[in-house]
Amino acid sequence: MNVSDFDFELPERLIAQTPLAERTASRLLVLHKDTGKTEHRTFTDLKSYLNPGDTLVLNDTRVLPARLYGVKADTGAKVELLLLKRIEGDAWEALVRPGKKIRKGAELHFGIAPETSMKPLLTAVVEEEGDMGARQIRFRYEGIFHELLDRIGQMPLPPYIKERLEDRERYQTVYSKHEGSAAAPTAGLHFTEEYLEEIERKGVNLCRITLHVGLGTFRPVAVENVREHEMHSEWYSVSEESAALLNRTREQGGRIVAVGTTSARTLETVGQRFEGSAIEACSGWTDIFIYPGYRFRVVDALLTNFHLPRSTLVMLVSALAGREAILNAYREAVEREYRFFSFGDAMFIT
Repeated sequence: MNVSDFDFELPERLIAQTPLAERTASRLLVLHKDTGKTEHRTFTDLKSYLNPGDTLVLNDTRVLPARLYGVKADTGAKVELLLLKRIEGDAWEALVRPGKKIRKGAELHFGIAPETSMKPLLTAVVEEEGDMGARQIRFRYEGIFHELLDRIGQMPLPPYIKERLEDRERYQTVYSKHEGSAAAPTAGLHFTEEYLEEIERKGVNLCRITLHVGLGTFRPVAVENVREHEMHSEWYSVSEESAALLNRTREQGGRIVAVGTTSARTLETVGQRFEGSAIEACSGWTDIFIYPGYRFRVVDALLTNFHLPRSTLVMLVSALAGREAILNAYREAVEREYRFFSFGDAMFIT
């Protein structure tokens, strides 16, 4: 299976560049995975495809203001840092730019104007080098780290969003709770608190789990053979209450509906962990990679945005609905000018 099997033509104009809050109602393409049939609706029609007893699974992670701009201590050259995940204490995995010029031992300063001699709010020292600009760094600072990060960090918006997002909550879901992600679980950005209440009133359960989105979500596939691609690990957690709700849903014949690929990956991780038995509260690291041929253990239906060609996310949805059905649906979406990627329209695979 080659990465080129998941290629399709995507006009650049269809990559959404405007936050959802500034647009009219999002569109919803419904794909029936058993038949390949598609329907074209609006997002608020989602409720009509959910049944009493179904459980909607939400990833309640919050995005860190994880993008930092600073300078190299020795030269004053500008640097950019994107925090991906905390390893332990003040040690983090991060992406750096320019990667070729930031080597092991480099010291980076953040929160200080280059022309002053004031002490930086954050100092980062590169401890290990990885590939594609990845580094392990350790911070030094005085005070509370997250308060400093909130003060000088910026939201890690996708690179095609050029303007700065003044209201940070536009890049958080309305149900976000546990801070730790380097990117938003964007399928959840479509929901308002009021619409979730409407769904609950219909008898649909809401289940919250956590997966902190890191490099695994947006790292490109750099190999031709899909099976050779390695996913980076991301931290997940499922509470006792959520595990009990998932088990009860199954026992009573309801469907488990994942909101976003991050929720789907978490659910399938615990599905593998507790194969053949009831799901239990758990947490840990997952590097699960889902592509066609994978057997889903937990997820019955999926709400997701439209993804970029040749991405691991297109491979995941192809595993659920079939590659040809997905590519046909994507061709329809392009013809009808659906908006793609983080701030785009939505697809419901049922």
